[in-house]
Formats: sequence, structure tokens, C-alpha cells
Amino acid sequence: MPLTVRRQVPAPPERVWATLVDLDAWPAWGPSVRRAELDDATALGVGVTGTVWTAVGVPLPFEITTFEPGRRWAWRVAGVPATTHGVVSHPHGSTVWMGAPLWAPAYLPVLALGLRRIDHLTRT
Repeated sequence: MPLTVRRQVPAPPERVWATLVDLDAWPAWGPSVRRAELDDATALGVGVTGTVWTAVGVPLPFEITTFEPGRRWAWRVAGVPATTHGVVSHPHGSTVWMGAPLWAPAYLPVLALGLRRIDHLTRT
């Protein structure tokens, strides 16, 4: 994912990862997400599908396309490759990052806002 935004946060990677994969937390950090639910699974994993409601209330199907526990996950929304989300450890906590497809550079500020929100959520 060549278009990437990153942020160092003081939280441990495990806490950041838990926030990234908690569907109930998605609306708290994802500016474009109002709600999300899985179809027939209890947790994210490759091939898991669900529905995400956009900030304006439009429901869209999604599928998890990449899932490396504790490291990163990516998805396809409405059949279109979407964002990738990840976390790595660093000496003072974590670096959380998100990537957008090459065709979506305008989405980078939205992702940067999501990272700021994750920073706030994982401090409490």
C-alpha cells in the first residue's frame, strides 16, 4: 500500500490491535463508519464478510482480504479494495498505520484523523 499514514502512540501494540479489530470501536475511530457487523463469524479473519454502514447510513458489504493477527488487516468494501490497517511495536509504544489504494489519495486525511482517534482511545 504505497499511500500510507502513520502515527506513534504510547499504547502497547496489543491494545492498539484490539482497537483495530473491535467492530464496536470502529465508529469511534473511523470517521466514515457509523456501524459494522459480521455475517457469520465472531472475529475478523481472511474471508470473513459483513456489512459496514457509512457515516451517511449507507450499508455496504465487506470482506477481509488480509489478516495477520496482531499486525495488519485489509478489506474490500462493496467489492473494491479499500484500506489496510496495521500496528508495529516501537520503544515507546506502537506505530499504528493505515494505507489507502493508489486511486484514493484524497482519503489520507480521513485515515490520519482515524489515527488521531486511535491514539486518544488507546490512552484511556
